[in-house]
Amino acid sequence: MVSLHRTAKIAVMIAIDLLALPLCFLIAMLLRGGDMKLASNYAPASYIVVALVTIAAFSMSDLYRAVIRFIDGRLLSTTGFALGIAILCAYVVSFAINDAMFPRSALAIYWFIAFSYVVASRIGIRNFLRSHGARRPTSDAVAIYGAGEAGAQLAQTMRSSDEYRPVCFFDDKRALIDRTIAGLRVFPTERLADLVAAHGIRTVVVAVPDMPAERLRDIMQRLAGAGVTTKILSRLVDLADDRTRPRDSIRELKFEDLLGRPPVPPRLDLFARCVRGKTVLVTGAGGSIGSELCRQIVTLGPSRLHLLDHSEYALYTIRQELVTRFPDLRIDAHLGSVCNAELLERILAGDRVDTVYHAAAYKHVPLVESNIVEGLRNNVLGAQVVATACAAHHVETCVLISSDKAVRPTNIMGASKRIAELIFQAAAATPGARTTFCMVRFGNVLGSSGSVIPLFQRQIARGGPLTITHPEVSRYFMLIPEAAQLVIQAGAMAKGGDVFVLDMGEPVRIVELARTLLAMSGLTEKTPQNPDGDIEVKFVGLFPGEKLHEELLTDGTVFPSEHPRIMRMKENALRPSVLETCITCLMMACETHERGMIESMVKAIVSEYTPQLPDITPAQVPEPEPARLSLINKFVPFRI
Repeated sequence: MVSLHRTAKIAVMIAIDLLALPLCFLIAMLLRGGDMKLASNYAPASYIVVALVTIAAFSMSDLYRAVIRFIDGRLLSTTGFALGIAILCAYVVSFAINDAMFPRSALAIYWFIAFSYVVASRIGIRNFLRSHGARRPTSDAVAIYGAGEAGAQLAQTMRSSDEYRPVCFFDDKRALIDRTIAGLRVFPTERLADLVAAHGIRTVVVAVPDMPAERLRDIMQRLAGAGVTTKILSRLVDLADDRTRPRDSIRELKFEDLLGRPPVPPRLDLFARCVRGKTVLVTGAGGSIGSELCRQIVTLGPSRLHLLDHSEYALYTIRQELVTRFPDLRIDAHLGSVCNAELLERILAGDRVDTVYHAAAYKHVPLVESNIVEGLRNNVLGAQVVATACAAHHVETCVLISSDKAVRPTNIMGASKRIAELIFQAAAATPGARTTFCMVRFGNVLGSSGSVIPLFQRQIARGGPLTITHPEVSRYFMLIPEAAQLVIQAGAMAKGGDVFVLDMGEPVRIVELARTLLAMSGLTEKTPQNPDGDIEVKFVGLFPGEKLHEELLTDGTVFPSEHPRIMRMKENALRPSVLETCITCLMMACETHERGMIESMVKAIVSEYTPQLPDITPAQVPEPEPARLSLINKFVPFRI
């Protein structure tokens, strides 16, 4: 039967129905009359006519065109409705011909019997085909974590698949332990290791909708300890459709599943306000944030896009990607430093630029901490050059990408970003300013070049160890698309001098992120309690200037914005003339390459800056040179 041509299968189904449906009508007549007397009043042709009318109704409902193995409740409901219409028409015809002898109530009984026959026959054949159909030997034995409604639906869907073979449930709810759900036994997670070995389980699918990220991380680590990989049920609604294959609803875990909050969707009315039909410049276009900004900008219909980056390879890579995707969009790539004022002048003077997204900056805390002169020049001078050029050429909107490390900074990178914010705030406060300046402040971006995730992935590939500075260190995390969308929307909501902050939920401990990444890789942590683990997690101490916990908000006033998950802040700023003098003095201090002098000038501008100094004895403290002392005495008392 399975190997027959589709037309032959339809013919067989119709033939079987031609035999069964007259019998259904005969049973209905028997139930109506109580004996054979009523049924014998009608010739066999009458029963055949009833069967043909019923088959016509079935055909109109597409019953015969359906694949029995994937037949679902919706099709059977449609078939019942079509049969009901046919019965109703028979009632109307019997009234029209005024056949007083015909037992019309037998038609209602026939509907119940015929519909019961259709449901029983089709569901029975479907279950037989699913349970006895050929299953590929490569189908994986899987367990399902979560014996609720979603897990039960997933188990039923898996049974019709050649990809997965469900063997049991795991659940932490004691009320469900040792119960049978959807034909599978429910076991406690304490028996995970035993059952994995007994049944050859290689994958566990988490089927608990809206599971908190902290709990999901804990489950992943337990599963990894048992030597199984973890997948997650992503689309519960699809399981209601019997035609859905499990692979369409089951996916690998992603980093965003571990953020502890759902990704923040953009507001479409804000998203294109500063981009559609406009000329846009992105500085740092080859970086992690800059390149994602470019990818999203080109989808919003700009008239022209300028790219600026000092890395030839990064600039070439993002330009080739964009040109390939949008060959009709004019894209201009400019190679050079954002600190080059003449280059910025040429770009802005050569074309009417409407929107600038300033993403060019050094952001690696340890590198900037050991190269403070270049870090300050790039981050501070670059922001000043961009702000000055945008104001001079009346750019409509200019958005600075800042960092959570700018809040009460303890390192040069964070302090440089705070100074960049002050530059943009001062530019916004300049009388007669026609450019709307604003800043966007967010935490670590998962997958960016400075993120801990790529570092952990490289360390895992080398066999470890995973290096973490401190057991308690935590960070806020967001996705690269979220970061780019926040920047674009901030420009649309800005009124001048605003600092926008994304509601990023709760911070995530880095050690938990490392252990979760190990679990996602199917590896276990090597500890004194588990010496046979795969990779060790090693604590190496905080880097100079590194905080245990980052902050997103200062003591400024927080306001709601047009987006429910984005906050707007107003912070204290310096007068433009005062700030310009301070930055000039800071650049002069950078010329000396004297760290103490530079840090003193940074603190003169950013009073919250508290550098973390290494522990040294008094005998190790060098005596300051006379020239250095005179400069420090000149600048340090200058507090804003």
